[in-house]
Amino acid sequence: MSEVYAARRTRLRERCEAAGSEAALVSGDANVRYLAGGAPAGAALLVGPGEDVLLCADDPYADGAAGRPAEDLRVVVLPTPEGDPAVAGAERAVAAKVGCLAVEEHHLTVARHRALRSVAPGLRLADLGTAVEQQRIVKDDEEISTLRIAAEIADHALGELLESILVGRTERHLALELERRLIDHGARGPAFPTSVGTGPNSGLVGHPPSDRRVEEGDFLSVCLGADYRGYRSEVARTFVIGTSPADWQIELYEQVFAAQRAGREALAPGAAYREVDRAARLVLEGAGHAERLGPRIGHGVGLEIGEDPRLAPSAMGKLDACVPVTVDPGVHLPGRGGVRIDDTLVVRPEADGGPELLTITTKELLAL
Repeated sequence: MSEVYAARRTRLRERCEAAGSEAALVSGDANVRYLAGGAPAGAALLVGPGEDVLLCADDPYADGAAGRPAEDLRVVVLPTPEGDPAVAGAERAVAAKVGCLAVEEHHLTVARHRALRSVAPGLRLADLGTAVEQQRIVKDDEEISTLRIAAEIADHALGELLESILVGRTERHLALELERRLIDHGARGPAFPTSVGTGPNSGLVGHPPSDRRVEEGDFLSVCLGADYRGYRSEVARTFVIGTSPADWQIELYEQVFAAQRAGREALAPGAAYREVDRAARLVLEGAGHAERLGPRIGHGVGLEIGEDPRLAPSAMGKLDACVPVTVDPGVHLPGRGGVRIDDTLVVRPEADGGPELLTITTKELLAL
């Protein structure tokens, strides 16, 4: 894999050189991992002009779950854990006689930015912007394979939960069990805090599990994901508990399911981000739910949950092949409950069968 990380850094170096910067200082955790392989939280990566250097306050080999840095990368552990790897990177850039250093301003606090300037007063700092995040959007085969495993783990955990007795158990208990099952199936942990909502809590985005117990006739909505080797999946499903669903539950479910299907079918190379959002949003607006919709219909996944691209009404840009995204519309009716349906997919051209569905738990409205 070292050559993969080296190629990624070469692409970034070439972009910086074209913009007039001789080196780049990368400090966003996910961006550092993308370019360096395994790295502890808070590490910084100095890319160019000579050798690339990973600077860490902690031993990068101590935490096996975080992975190991690429073999061709020089690793420097600061003499004290209180040291700032980004500041140390700026000092190295000065020593290498770099005239202009590109930094990730959106990952630097004001205090940290001042610290960089204090150790390198003669160094011109340019904004690298989201160059690395944009480079991360299109995934290679290894990344997609890892995401596929993360999705399988989440599907397995959810499938096992659905085979257990649910009535009388609390949202919090179910969420904890799901997260345990994720780890049992090989995940490093949950990709994000698991959300479980029952009855009037169902369908709420990011609902923190409460002590409310599952009751007969409830909607039960679950949103979870697995972190596998740093890559994160996402899946959400909604079910009815213990009885045949009521007419209003069937109607709402069918509306959200139709919207989710429309969004999935709109995924194609060249499709505008906003058009994917619009495809799903129009279905729910037509059903009278315009005021209940969230700010976006989906987002990218990878080393982070909620990374680029954003599938939203104001989003600019178009999809490429090999971009993993979620399609996750939902509607919540205050006091009654709601429905969320969420899949992780990879954008593929029609010649390759269209979007690849990674999360395969049934989307049928089951009565559990």
